[in-house]
Amino acid sequence: MNTAEPFNAFSGLDLLSSAVVLVDAGLVIRHVNPAAENLFEVSSRQLLGHPLHRLVGKPAALAAALDNALKNNWSYTGNNILIEPAPERQLHADCTVTPIEAGNARLLIEVRPIDQQLRAAREEQLAQQQQANRELVRNLAHEIKNPLGGIRGSAQLLERELDSEPLKEYTQVIIEEADRLQDLMQRLLSSHRTMQPALVNIHEILERVRRLIHAEYHDVSVRRDYDTSLPDITGDREQLIQAILNISRNAAQAMLGKGEIIFRTRAARKVTLAKKHHELALELQVIDNGPGIPDEIRDKIFYPLVSGREKGSGLGLTIAQSFVQQHGGTIEVSSRPGRTCFSLMLPLVRTKKEET
Repeated sequence: MNTAEPFNAFSGLDLLSSAVVLVDAGLVIRHVNPAAENLFEVSSRQLLGHPLHRLVGKPAALAAALDNALKNNWSYTGNNILIEPAPERQLHADCTVTPIEAGNARLLIEVRPIDQQLRAAREEQLAQQQQANRELVRNLAHEIKNPLGGIRGSAQLLERELDSEPLKEYTQVIIEEADRLQDLMQRLLSSHRTMQPALVNIHEILERVRRLIHAEYHDVSVRRDYDTSLPDITGDREQLIQAILNISRNAAQAMLGKGEIIFRTRAARKVTLAKKHHELALELQVIDNGPGIPDEIRDKIFYPLVSGREKGSGLGLTIAQSFVQQHGGTIEVSSRPGRTCFSLMLPLVRTKKEET
Protein backbone atom coordinates (compact mmCIF):
# COMPACT_ATOMS: atom_id res chain seq x y z
CA MET A 1 0.00 0.00 0.00
CA ASN A 2 1.34 3.39 -0.91
CA THR A 3 1.48 5.56 2.25
CA ALA A 4 2.65 8.71 0.49
CA GLU A 5 0.21 11.54 1.10
CA PRO A 6 -1.46 12.83 -2.11
CA PHE A 7 -0.64 16.52 -1.80
CA ASN A 8 -0.35 16.90 -5.61
CA ALA A 9 -3.99 17.93 -5.57
CA PHE A 10 -2.96 20.86 -3.36
CA SER A 11 -0.03 22.04 -5.44
CA GLY A 12 -2.06 25.17 -6.13
CA LEU A 13 -1.75 26.09 -2.44
CA ASP A 14 1.90 26.88 -3.05
CA LEU A 15 0.86 29.68 -5.40
CA LEU A 16 -1.31 31.43 -2.83
CA SER A 17 -0.12 34.64 -1.16
CA SER A 18 -1.86 33.71 2.10
CA ALA A 19 -0.24 31.28 4.54
CA VAL A 20 -1.75 27.77 4.47
CA VAL A 21 -1.00 24.83 6.79
CA LEU A 22 -2.46 21.30 6.50
CA VAL A 23 -2.70 19.12 9.62
CA ASP A 24 -3.93 15.61 10.35
CA ALA A 25 -6.46 14.49 12.99
CA GLY A 26 -3.77 14.64 15.66
CA LEU A 27 -2.95 18.26 14.68
CA VAL A 28 0.40 17.20 13.26
CA ILE A 29 1.66 19.36 10.38
CA ARG A 30 1.54 17.61 7.00
CA HIS A 31 2.04 20.47 4.56
CA VAL A 32 3.14 24.12 4.70
CA ASN A 33 3.05 26.41 1.67
CA PRO A 34 5.82 28.96 0.88
CA ALA A 35 3.70 31.88 2.12
CA ALA A 36 3.47 30.21 5.53
CA GLU A 37 7.22 29.62 5.54
CA ASN A 38 7.77 33.33 4.92
CA LEU A 39 5.20 34.42 7.49
CA PHE A 40 6.50 32.22 10.29
CA GLU A 41 10.15 32.53 9.19
CA VAL A 42 10.78 28.79 9.22
CA SER A 43 11.17 26.14 6.51
CA SER A 44 8.64 23.36 5.94
CA ARG A 45 11.42 20.82 6.46
CA GLN A 46 11.63 21.94 10.11
CA LEU A 47 7.86 21.67 10.58
CA LEU A 48 6.61 18.55 8.82
CA GLY A 49 5.73 15.84 11.32
CA HIS A 50 5.71 18.24 14.26
CA PRO A 51 2.65 19.34 16.28
CA LEU A 52 0.87 22.49 15.16
CA HIS A 53 1.45 24.31 18.47
CA ARG A 54 5.15 24.38 17.62
CA LEU A 55 4.25 26.77 14.81
CA VAL A 56 1.40 28.89 16.24
CA GLY A 57 1.58 28.42 20.00
CA LYS A 58 -1.62 27.58 21.86
CA PRO A 59 -4.17 30.39 21.36
CA ALA A 60 -7.41 29.33 23.08
CA ALA A 61 -9.68 30.60 20.28
CA LEU A 62 -7.82 28.63 17.62
CA ALA A 63 -7.62 25.50 19.77
CA ALA A 64 -11.41 25.51 20.22
CA ALA A 65 -11.95 26.01 16.48
CA LEU A 66 -9.66 23.11 15.61
CA ASP A 67 -11.44 20.83 18.08
CA ASN A 68 -14.91 21.77 16.75
CA ALA A 69 -13.79 21.37 13.14
CA LEU A 70 -12.54 17.85 13.81
CA LYS A 71 -15.52 16.72 15.91
CA ASN A 72 -18.34 18.38 13.98
CA ASN A 73 -16.84 18.93 10.51
CA TRP A 74 -17.41 22.69 10.90
CA SER A 75 -15.57 25.52 9.19
CA TYR A 76 -14.52 28.43 11.35
CA THR A 77 -13.09 31.92 10.89
CA GLY A 78 -11.60 33.78 13.85
CA ASN A 79 -10.57 37.43 13.80
CA ASN A 80 -7.59 39.03 15.52
CA ILE A 81 -6.19 35.85 17.05
CA LEU A 82 -2.89 36.27 18.88
CA ILE A 83 -0.36 33.76 17.55
CA GLU A 84 3.06 33.26 19.16
CA PRO A 85 5.38 31.46 16.74
CA ALA A 86 8.38 32.21 18.99
CA PRO A 87 8.84 33.30 22.64
CA GLU A 88 9.83 36.83 21.60
CA ARG A 89 7.46 37.16 18.64
CA GLN A 90 3.74 37.76 18.51
CA LEU A 91 1.47 37.93 15.49
CA HIS A 92 -2.14 39.05 15.17
CA ALA A 93 -3.99 37.22 12.42
CA ASP A 94 -7.36 36.19 11.04
CA CYS A 95 -7.52 32.38 10.88
CA THR A 96 -9.84 30.15 8.86
CA VAL A 97 -10.10 26.43 9.66
CA THR A 98 -11.64 24.22 6.96
CA PRO A 99 -12.23 20.44 7.24
CA ILE A 100 -10.82 18.49 4.25
CA GLU A 101 -10.24 14.88 3.17
CA ALA A 102 -6.84 14.43 1.51
CA GLY A 103 -4.70 11.50 2.59
CA ASN A 104 -3.95 12.01 6.26
CA ALA A 105 -4.77 15.72 6.12
CA ARG A 106 -8.01 16.63 7.91
CA LEU A 107 -7.83 20.41 8.35
CA LEU A 108 -6.72 23.31 6.18
CA ILE A 109 -5.70 26.37 8.20
CA GLU A 110 -5.36 29.72 6.44
CA VAL A 111 -3.57 32.49 8.33
CA ARG A 112 -3.87 36.14 7.25
CA PRO A 113 -1.75 38.54 9.33
CA ILE A 114 -3.41 41.82 10.30
CA ASP A 115 -0.54 43.39 12.27
CA GLN A 116 0.01 46.05 9.64
CA GLN A 117 -3.64 47.17 9.77
CA LEU A 118 -3.58 47.12 13.58
CA ARG A 119 -0.34 49.10 13.62
CA ALA A 120 -1.76 51.71 11.24
CA ALA A 121 -4.93 52.04 13.30
CA ARG A 122 -2.92 52.28 16.51
CA GLU A 123 -0.61 54.91 15.02
CA GLU A 124 -3.57 56.99 13.89
CA GLN A 125 -5.17 56.74 17.33
CA LEU A 126 -1.89 57.68 19.01
CA ALA A 127 -1.42 60.63 16.65
CA GLN A 128 -4.90 61.93 17.47
CA GLN A 129 -4.32 61.44 21.18
CA GLN A 130 -0.93 63.14 20.97
CA GLN A 131 -2.41 66.11 19.14
CA ALA A 132 -5.11 66.46 21.79
CA ASN A 133 -2.49 66.17 24.52
CA ARG A 134 -0.32 68.83 22.89
CA GLU A 135 -3.19 71.30 22.66
CA LEU A 136 -4.27 70.64 26.23
CA VAL A 137 -0.77 70.92 27.64
CA ARG A 138 0.11 74.03 25.62
CA ASN A 139 -3.05 75.84 26.72
CA LEU A 140 -2.56 74.72 30.31
CA ALA A 141 1.08 75.85 30.32
CA HIS A 142 0.18 79.30 29.00
CA GLU A 143 -2.62 79.69 31.55
CA ILE A 144 -0.32 78.75 34.45
CA LYS A 145 2.83 80.59 33.35
CA ASN A 146 1.51 84.16 33.69
CA PRO A 147 0.01 83.84 37.21
CA LEU A 148 3.23 82.18 38.37
CA GLY A 149 5.18 85.29 37.42
CA GLY A 150 2.81 87.39 39.54
CA ILE A 151 3.11 85.02 42.49
CA ARG A 152 6.91 85.08 42.33
CA GLY A 153 7.07 88.87 42.03
CA SER A 154 4.69 89.35 44.95
CA ALA A 155 6.76 86.99 47.11
CA GLN A 156 9.91 88.99 46.32
CA LEU A 157 8.21 92.28 47.25
CA LEU A 158 6.86 90.74 50.46
CA GLU A 159 10.32 89.46 51.39
CA ARG A 160 11.75 92.99 51.23
CA GLU A 161 9.15 94.21 53.72
CA LEU A 162 9.79 91.47 56.25
CA ASP A 163 12.29 91.81 59.08
CA SER A 164 11.83 88.29 60.47
CA GLU A 165 14.23 85.72 59.01
CA PRO A 166 11.86 82.79 59.75
CA LEU A 167 9.14 84.55 57.77
CA LYS A 168 11.57 85.19 54.92
CA GLU A 169 12.12 81.43 54.73
CA TYR A 170 8.46 81.04 53.77
CA THR A 171 8.78 83.57 50.95
CA GLN A 172 11.86 81.70 49.72
CA VAL A 173 9.80 78.53 49.54
CA ILE A 174 7.20 80.37 47.45
CA ILE A 175 9.88 81.75 45.10
CA GLU A 176 11.64 78.39 44.70
CA GLU A 177 8.41 76.53 44.01
CA ALA A 178 7.31 79.19 41.53
CA ASP A 179 10.67 78.80 39.74
CA ARG A 180 10.25 75.02 39.67
CA LEU A 181 6.78 75.30 38.17
CA GLN A 182 7.94 77.87 35.61
CA ASP A 183 10.71 75.49 34.56
CA LEU A 184 8.11 72.73 34.22
CA MET A 185 5.91 74.96 32.05
CA GLN A 186 8.90 75.88 29.88
CA ARG A 187 9.65 72.21 29.31
CA LEU A 188 6.05 71.65 28.26
CA LEU A 189 6.17 74.53 25.78
CA SER A 190 9.62 73.61 24.42
CA SER A 191 8.25 70.36 22.95
CA HIS A 192 6.37 72.47 20.38
CA ARG A 193 9.31 74.42 19.00
CA THR A 194 10.03 74.34 15.27
CA MET A 195 12.40 71.62 14.08
CA GLN A 196 15.84 72.55 12.77
CA PRO A 197 16.58 69.58 10.47
CA ALA A 198 20.05 68.64 9.28
CA LEU A 199 21.96 65.46 8.48
CA VAL A 200 22.85 63.77 11.75
CA ASN A 201 24.55 60.51 12.70
CA ILE A 202 22.40 58.50 15.06
CA HIS A 203 25.40 56.83 16.70
CA GLU A 204 27.01 60.18 17.56
CA ILE A 205 23.72 61.13 19.21
CA LEU A 206 23.62 57.84 21.14
CA GLU A 207 27.21 58.33 22.29
CA ARG A 208 26.30 61.77 23.61
CA VAL A 209 23.37 60.30 25.54
CA ARG A 210 25.56 57.46 26.81
CA ARG A 211 28.05 59.93 28.28
CA LEU A 212 25.27 61.91 29.93
CA ILE A 213 23.77 58.78 31.50
CA HIS A 214 27.18 57.63 32.75
CA ALA A 215 27.80 61.03 34.33
CA GLU A 216 24.44 61.04 36.09
CA TYR A 217 24.09 57.33 36.98
CA HIS A 218 27.50 55.81 37.74
CA ASP A 219 26.14 52.31 38.42
CA VAL A 220 24.16 52.04 35.16
CA SER A 221 25.97 50.20 32.37
CA VAL A 222 25.12 51.28 28.81
CA ARG A 223 25.90 48.59 26.25
CA ARG A 224 26.11 49.34 22.52
CA ASP A 225 24.79 47.11 19.76
CA TYR A 226 25.16 49.28 16.66
CA ASP A 227 24.74 48.65 12.96
CA THR A 228 27.53 50.99 11.88
CA SER A 229 26.56 50.68 8.20
CA LEU A 230 23.46 52.83 8.74
CA PRO A 231 23.49 56.14 6.83
CA ASP A 232 22.87 59.54 8.38
CA ILE A 233 19.29 60.64 8.91
CA THR A 234 17.62 64.01 8.49
CA GLY A 235 16.61 65.29 11.90
CA ASP A 236 16.89 67.86 14.66
CA ARG A 237 19.96 66.88 16.67
CA GLU A 238 18.86 68.49 19.94
CA GLN A 239 15.37 67.03 19.75
CA LEU A 240 16.72 63.52 19.12
CA ILE A 241 19.22 63.81 21.97
CA GLN A 242 16.46 64.97 24.30
CA ALA A 243 14.06 62.21 23.23
CA ILE A 244 16.59 59.40 23.71
CA LEU A 245 17.92 60.95 26.92
CA ASN A 246 14.40 61.14 28.37
CA ILE A 247 13.81 57.44 27.61
CA SER A 248 17.23 56.41 28.98
CA ARG A 249 16.90 58.55 32.09
CA ASN A 250 13.45 57.09 32.70
CA ALA A 251 14.98 53.60 32.48
CA ALA A 252 17.83 54.46 34.85
CA GLN A 253 15.41 55.91 37.39
CA ALA A 254 13.14 52.85 37.13
CA MET A 255 16.20 50.67 37.92
CA LEU A 256 17.01 52.89 40.93
CA GLY A 257 20.32 53.83 39.34
CA LYS A 258 21.62 50.26 39.03
CA GLY A 259 21.28 48.00 35.99
CA GLU A 260 21.97 47.78 32.26
CA ILE A 261 20.67 49.72 29.28
CA ILE A 262 21.24 48.57 25.70
CA PHE A 263 21.29 50.90 22.69
CA ARG A 264 20.55 48.82 19.56
CA THR A 265 20.29 50.12 15.99
CA ARG A 266 19.12 48.21 12.93
CA ALA A 267 17.79 48.90 9.45
CA ALA A 268 14.12 48.09 8.80
CA ARG A 269 12.85 47.65 5.26
CA LYS A 270 9.47 48.44 3.72
CA VAL A 271 7.75 50.05 6.69
CA THR A 272 4.83 52.45 6.97
CA LEU A 273 5.28 55.42 9.28
CA ALA A 274 2.64 58.10 9.75
CA LYS A 275 0.73 56.72 6.74
CA LYS A 276 3.80 57.06 4.49
CA HIS A 277 5.58 54.07 2.98
CA HIS A 278 9.36 54.00 3.38
CA GLU A 279 11.71 51.57 1.69
CA LEU A 280 14.22 52.00 4.51
CA ALA A 281 13.90 53.11 8.13
CA LEU A 282 16.03 53.22 11.25
CA GLU A 283 14.96 51.05 14.17
CA LEU A 284 16.42 52.23 17.45
CA GLN A 285 15.79 50.22 20.62
CA VAL A 286 16.47 51.33 24.17
CA ILE A 287 16.30 48.21 26.34
CA ASP A 288 16.67 47.99 30.12
CA ASN A 289 16.61 45.12 32.59
CA GLY A 290 14.57 46.96 35.21
CA PRO A 291 11.33 45.97 36.93
CA GLY A 292 9.09 46.82 33.96
CA ILE A 293 6.25 49.30 33.58
CA PRO A 294 3.37 48.85 36.05
CA ASP A 295 0.30 47.31 34.41
CA GLU A 296 -1.99 50.13 35.51
CA ILE A 297 -0.08 52.78 33.51
CA ARG A 298 1.30 50.72 30.62
CA ASP A 299 -1.34 51.90 28.14
CA LYS A 300 -1.00 55.52 29.32
CA ILE A 301 2.78 55.75 29.59
CA PHE A 302 3.05 58.48 26.93
CA TYR A 303 0.24 60.62 28.37
CA PRO A 304 1.34 63.86 30.04
CA LEU A 305 1.67 63.87 33.84
CA VAL A 306 1.54 60.03 34.00
CA SER A 307 4.49 58.58 35.91
CA GLY A 308 5.36 55.35 37.64
CA ARG A 309 7.54 57.19 40.17
CA GLU A 310 6.27 59.13 43.16
CA LYS A 311 8.27 62.27 42.29
CA GLY A 312 8.18 61.89 38.52
CA SER A 313 6.81 64.77 36.43
CA GLY A 314 5.32 62.48 33.79
CA LEU A 315 6.63 64.67 30.97
CA GLY A 316 9.79 62.93 29.77
CA LEU A 317 8.12 60.25 27.64
CA THR A 318 5.43 62.66 26.42
CA ILE A 319 8.13 65.01 25.09
CA ALA A 320 10.06 62.07 23.60
CA GLN A 321 6.96 60.90 21.73
CA SER A 322 6.28 64.43 20.48
CA PHE A 323 9.83 64.82 19.12
CA VAL A 324 9.78 61.39 17.43
CA GLN A 325 6.43 62.13 15.77
CA GLN A 326 7.74 65.49 14.53
CA HIS A 327 10.42 63.46 12.71
CA GLY A 328 7.73 61.41 10.96
CA GLY A 329 8.52 58.40 13.14
CA THR A 330 6.85 56.18 15.71
CA ILE A 331 7.66 55.07 19.24
CA GLU A 332 6.31 51.94 20.92
CA VAL A 333 7.04 50.11 24.14
CA SER A 334 6.87 46.49 25.29
CA SER A 335 7.51 45.66 28.91
CA ARG A 336 7.73 42.77 31.34
CA PRO A 337 9.74 42.34 34.54
CA GLY A 338 13.40 42.23 33.59
CA ARG A 339 13.00 43.69 30.10
CA THR A 340 11.50 46.96 28.90
CA CYS A 341 12.08 47.95 25.28
CA PHE A 342 11.30 51.32 23.72
CA SER A 343 11.39 50.99 19.91
CA LEU A 344 11.82 54.14 17.83
CA MET A 345 11.30 53.93 14.08
CA LEU A 346 12.59 56.87 12.01
CA PRO A 347 12.72 57.34 8.22
CA LEU A 348 16.25 56.99 6.87
CA VAL A 349 15.50 58.73 3.58
CA ARG A 350 13.18 61.70 3.61
CA THR A 351 12.25 63.43 0.39
CA LYS A 352 11.45 67.13 0.14
CA LYS A 353 7.80 66.21 -0.40
CA GLU A 354 7.74 64.26 2.88
CA GLU A 355 9.29 67.12 4.82
CA THR A 356 6.58 69.61 3.82
